[in-house]
Amino acid sequence: MLCCSAPLHLPSCRLTTPQGVVYAPSVGCQCRQRGDPGPVNQLVVLFKGRTELRKERLVDPDESEEESPSSPSKAPPAPPPPPPPPPGDEKKDEAPAAKEEEEEEKDLELPFKILGRPVKIPRLSKYLKLPKLPKVPDWLRPIVEYRFPSSIDPFTDLIYVIWLFIVVAAWNWNVWLIPVRWAFPYQTPENIHVWLLIDYTCDLIYITDILVFQTRLQFVRGGDIVCDKKDMRENYMSTERFKMDVISLFPMEVFYYFTGVNSLLRFPRLFKYMAFFEFNDRMEAVMKKAYIYRVIRTSTYLLYSLHINACLFYWGSDYEGLGSTKWVYNGKGFAYIRCYYFAVKTLITIGGLPDPTTVFEICFQNINYFVGVFAFSIMIGQMRDVVGAATAGENYYRACMDSTVKYMNSYNIPREVQNRIKTWYDYTWKSQGMLDEQELLIQLPAKMRLDIAVDVNYAIVSKVALFQGCDRQMVFDMLTRLKSVVYLPGDFVCKKGEIGREMYIIKQGEVQVVGGPDLQTVFVTIRAGSVFGEISLLAGGGGNRRTANVKAHGFANLFILDKKDLAEILVHYPESQKLLRKKAKTMLTKDKKPDEKGGGKEVVVIPARPDTPKMFKAALKVAEQAGIEGAFTKLRESYRPSDGTEDVAPPPSPAPGHAADSSMVIRMTSREAGEEVLIVEEKKKTE
Repeated sequence: MLCCSAPLHLPSCRLTTPQGVVYAPSVGCQCRQRGDPGPVNQLVVLFKGRTELRKERLVDPDESEEESPSSPSKAPPAPPPPPPPPPGDEKKDEAPAAKEEEEEEKDLELPFKILGRPVKIPRLSKYLKLPKLPKVPDWLRPIVEYRFPSSIDPFTDLIYVIWLFIVVAAWNWNVWLIPVRWAFPYQTPENIHVWLLIDYTCDLIYITDILVFQTRLQFVRGGDIVCDKKDMRENYMSTERFKMDVISLFPMEVFYYFTGVNSLLRFPRLFKYMAFFEFNDRMEAVMKKAYIYRVIRTSTYLLYSLHINACLFYWGSDYEGLGSTKWVYNGKGFAYIRCYYFAVKTLITIGGLPDPTTVFEICFQNINYFVGVFAFSIMIGQMRDVVGAATAGENYYRACMDSTVKYMNSYNIPREVQNRIKTWYDYTWKSQGMLDEQELLIQLPAKMRLDIAVDVNYAIVSKVALFQGCDRQMVFDMLTRLKSVVYLPGDFVCKKGEIGREMYIIKQGEVQVVGGPDLQTVFVTIRAGSVFGEISLLAGGGGNRRTANVKAHGFANLFILDKKDLAEILVHYPESQKLLRKKAKTMLTKDKKPDEKGGGKEVVVIPARPDTPKMFKAALKVAEQAGIEGAFTKLRESYRPSDGTEDVAPPPSPAPGHAADSSMVIRMTSREAGEEVLIVEEKKKTE
């Protein structure tokens, strides 16, 4: 406030302080006469505080910045409040949103001046408040935020495949309807504007394809993918496709002024055929069952040949005169359907047509028969190839099963075994679509086989405790050695006591650890994603024997890693080999520890001989020094056991209690150098 009481009527001056802009009177006021501090004194205090703050920042900038506020709005208030600014002035401690709005409302200043004054353009939002746009929905945001790429991968970009579909649709419009408009009277002056509108829309699609898409297609040069705009444009202009695309846009429509709107003048549009074949290749690469598209495409070829023949038949009938003879079209009914029916009976040589009478009709019919037999035989042969390629895998499966059944019958294999083998063939084919995955993967390069193996199995193998901490590349090499095996319900994956040479990864299905006298007691069920048998890969001697019976509960698909394959891999990774052996040894030692909860007790069969008393040793030493060494030597020899071969029966060992319900573990322990004691450990069986 300028004054605490009466209003001030004296002239004032404008002063700027860290707290803002204040207006101070040039002379004192009534409150100063009363002894109260006036506004000038308040400004002096503020300037002194500002000076001290500047000095502190110069002496210790870090400490002063931490203690001082970062903005005037956060500064501690001064004891006397500053006078309020006059109306119209803006405060410096506005919110960020308010500052942005203020900047938006400012006039746009141009970078030049007229007559020494800057030129400003007022913003429309300053005078006209426009409504805010609604929030873009989540499903529409990818479309709004999409930016057209500077280069396009023709093999993997889905946008390019969709665009090819649009181009092929425009090409099919010309291919199918140019003959119809030329032969049949479907193009009339009343609907000519509709035909022309669609024609020029297709031309616009052709032009867009040439200028926008084809000039952005990536290509390979010297093994490198080229993405430069100039190089891509020059590469497209040097190809055969560019020449055909230019010919397809040849403006033959200029002859409309002389001949009228004749659809045959649009015949160059058919030279865009390369886009059609490229679209076929992309569709076969994208679709999971490409043979379905091949069958549809081959059927379309046959339908198009019938379509062309129907157009030619109507043209010939119109040339001879509609209804002039029995052979030509009589002009009744739907013209296209009736002519198409004639084409079907002619090209497929069904017969039953009226005999031609004129020379034109005879020549036309002869050409029809020749083309029909030739074209129809080609279509049928191509259809056979397509269907044969689609069923080649199933034919191979049938041939393998038939050969196996024939072999089993020749050796009189039991019927039960034959049924299980047939079941294995049937399930393997239905679940995998092939009998051996390795036959398919062997055709791929090593890098691609590794990529497939990593995607399928790495998430499972990386969780195996035995392989954690090993070289990542070693794990990748191991994944390529995995083999897929299918087990039928009830098949034993491994049995207790067998030599373990494989590690198993459950890809699909379940296996059970069974035991008991009839091997029907299920101890645990292992499901998909689990691993077992990994210790047998590195254990040597008797440690690689299976310790449990594992049986497939249903159909189980397992990946198997052979011990020999792992040994070949570890040759190149010595550090991982040491780590794996250490882990395997630790896991084997842990599994062999006695059960502390079982209450195992040790029974000494041959007790340890008590030590010789120290007093007797001292007396013997004194006697030897006194000269009676010979007597003690003879006495010692008399008590030494003889070296004869006579066996002495050992004392009977105490019979362990509850022998039927306990297990005996015998081991040798050493007490002194060169001396061993036999110890029997009795373990009670846990119920």
